[in-house]
Amino acid sequence: MLKLYIGNKNYSSWSMRPWVLLKQAGIPFEEIKVRFDSFDADSSFKHTINAVTPTGKVPVLVDGDLVVWDTLAIAEYLAEQFPDQTLWPRDKAARARARSVCAEMHAGFTGLRGNCPMNIEASLADAGALIWRDKPAVRADVDRLVTMWQELLAAHGGPLLFGDFSIADAYFAPVCMRLKSYALPVPPPSAAYVARVCALPGVKAWMDEAVAEQDFREFEEPYRLKR
Repeated sequence: MLKLYIGNKNYSSWSMRPWVLLKQAGIPFEEIKVRFDSFDADSSFKHTINAVTPTGKVPVLVDGDLVVWDTLAIAEYLAEQFPDQTLWPRDKAARARARSVCAEMHAGFTGLRGNCPMNIEASLADAGALIWRDKPAVRADVDRLVTMWQELLAAHGGPLLFGDFSIADAYFAPVCMRLKSYALPVPPPSAAYVARVCALPGVKAWMDEAVAEQDFREFEEPYRLKR
């Protein structure tokens, strides 16, 4: 069986992507959660994950003797291994567009990611309002997201970015968590897309388990002193 190494569900946006992809697609896998204690070289987290991957980061997919790291590489591997699941869109042009927007997310949106770290169980509307006021990079990132999502939803008819669930929706699920936790303002069509993503069984399962963790990690909490 596939094994997926992940970090804390409340905080690890990178881990969320392949976990949601596997869960929503109904692909069996064993979850191995490596708790964030710290990211120092001598931490338990680093000691455990360094034994699996040379990057020392999560997520990591293990299939027998094969180790695959990085979310895009994991997504591509799963799409090849499970072609019947149609994890990328069937249409060639749509598939290229889906890969493009996932790569854009992978490499970009640093303003949103840096100022609004994923924190699913927290309600951070007050922090979000200040971030929105003071951080033009966040406003620019959200504007790009809104434009992208609206174009894709219009082109493919919804309910998700390329019609049916795909890697792209799994890839933007952590963004939906950020928009929700920080109550960042988006127009109704984008808010409706966020709600649809949150209602997906694979996403809801991750969110429920993130809330149930109750594992407050100070180094992941720039806006709270306690739960």
